[in-house]
Amino acid sequence: MDTTSTDASAAAEGSAANADASVKIGLISSEGDRFEVSLEVAKMSELVKTMIDDDADDDEQQEIPLPNVKSDTLGNVIEYCKHYQEEPMDEIEKPLKSADMREVVQEWYATFMNRDQEALFDLILAANYMDIKSLLDLTCATVASMIKGKTPEEIRKCFNIVNDFTPEEEAQVREENKWCEEV
Repeated sequence: MDTTSTDASAAAEGSAANADASVKIGLISSEGDRFEVSLEVAKMSELVKTMIDDDADDDEQQEIPLPNVKSDTLGNVIEYCKHYQEEPMDEIEKPLKSADMREVVQEWYATFMNRDQEALFDLILAANYMDIKSLLDLTCATVASMIKGKTPEEIRKCFNIVNDFTPEEEAQVREENKWCEEV
C-alpha cells in the first residue's frame, strides 16, 4: 500500500477542513439579523451549501438570506450545528426505544431539545427548510417521544388539538384502525 498518497490525501482533507473553519459565511434571518458562522458549520445545511458561491473571492464574505427562519430559531440551529461539529449525535434508533430522550441520544442533545412546543416546532420547520437531516431527525424524534405511550386524548391535550369527531365517528375510526392498537 502506498502510504505517501494516503498521507497526502489525509493532509489535503485536513487543510480543506481548516480552510472551511477559517472562511466565514453570514446567515441572515427573516428579521434581518446577521449570524457569522464558519463555512464548515454553514455546510451542514444542504440549502446553504447549494447557495454558497465556491468561486467567490475569499476576502469577500458571502451572505445567505434565510427568509423562512426567525432569529431566535437560527441562533438555536447554529448552536446545534456547532455542537454537532464537536460531538456528532448518535444515530436515532427507530422505533424509539424510550419516551425519555436521554435514553435515545447523548445528554447534550436531550437537554438541547428541552424547550417549549412553539420553539420545537420552529426548529422542525427550520431544519426542514434548511435541509439539516440530523436536526430534523432529532426534532421529530422529540415530538415522537412526546406522543409515545399516550392515549389519543392525552395527545390531544398535550398538543391542544380539538377533537372534532362525534362519538359515533370516533368509534368508527377506532374500529377501522383496530390493527394499529394491537402492537
